[in-house]
Amino acid sequence: MSSFPKFATAFVLTAAAAACFAAPGATYPGIGRDATPREVAAWDIDVRPDFKGLPAGAGSVDKGQEVWEAKCASCHGVFGESNQVFNPIVGGTTKEDIKSGHVAMLNRKDYPGRTTFMKLANLSTLWDYINRAMPWNAPKSLSTDEVYAVTAYLLNLAEIVPGDFTLSDKNIRDVQRKLPNRDGLTTAHGMWPGTEFTARPRPDVAAAACMSNCDVEPKVASMLPAFARNAHGNLAEQNRLVGAQRGVNTAGPATAAAAGSAPAAAPAKAQPTAAAKDSAAAQSLTQKNNCTACHAATTRIVGPSWAEIAQKHQGKADYLVGKIRSGGSGVWGAIPMPPQTLADEDIKRIAGWLAAGAGR
Repeated sequence: MSSFPKFATAFVLTAAAAACFAAPGATYPGIGRDATPREVAAWDIDVRPDFKGLPAGAGSVDKGQEVWEAKCASCHGVFGESNQVFNPIVGGTTKEDIKSGHVAMLNRKDYPGRTTFMKLANLSTLWDYINRAMPWNAPKSLSTDEVYAVTAYLLNLAEIVPGDFTLSDKNIRDVQRKLPNRDGLTTAHGMWPGTEFTARPRPDVAAAACMSNCDVEPKVASMLPAFARNAHGNLAEQNRLVGAQRGVNTAGPATAAAAGSAPAAAPAKAQPTAAAKDSAAAQSLTQKNNCTACHAATTRIVGPSWAEIAQKHQGKADYLVGKIRSGGSGVWGAIPMPPQTLADEDIKRIAGWLAAGAGR
């Protein structure tokens, strides 16, 4: 009987501790806590097609041009025509499209491309994307009024609003009714669930799965012809951080495995040298920090290739450290490189690799 008070005291203390850690209304008591209203507001920035979630603000076409030329034109072109980097934003629409709500050029198979304003059906999509993702090197850095201004500038380039127009949360719905492809959406594909937009929804696929005596799954293989291998540099060194495609090593001759036949036994791997390890670490940093979006091993993309930089600035590691930190333009072309915010040791490693010849 003397042990019962001790047991009761231990039980009460355990229950009190559990109550301290359990958030009110939590699904899993003792794990996490409820988000504060301020934390929710910081994440809840999306804007719906009916403009719910759109913050109050305004921006003129003139102000938008200033912001655009300072922060956007280096990638998208002064007039939204883009350059070597991205698809055009403006073009392919007419005043007749603004009246009809359907872009006629989308029906032309011979038209050379699809611009943003040819496909855009909801102005909220453009506003929301600029707000959350632009500029590329500093997303979410634009103020609300700057986002309105940039959107107004693009609308003016597309000849949807006049040059003295000011876009705001008060008149954006009126502008929505002028988008060239505002009525271009369709539910004929059947991919939208429910009956919100169509009374008779249907699935987007209607195939019957083979359940017996099925054909053997085909094995598809392909390879580059000899004259095309390495024509644009080693594809394996141009892999991006996103996407499922991974380039094969095109620096050497085609292998039997690449041609679709049985792979040969892999040769024993030699142990990497210290220089090879430094080179691999530097190249890994360039991929991790998106340097490869503008630079490749031996081919110019937006900026010069690693080989060009290494040849021009051989042995100038300190100079390259300064250029990486500060960015700039004019040495290799008009498109500026934004200042990079890498750690000092990472910048020095990349600069040292380039100054030593950008070895592979």
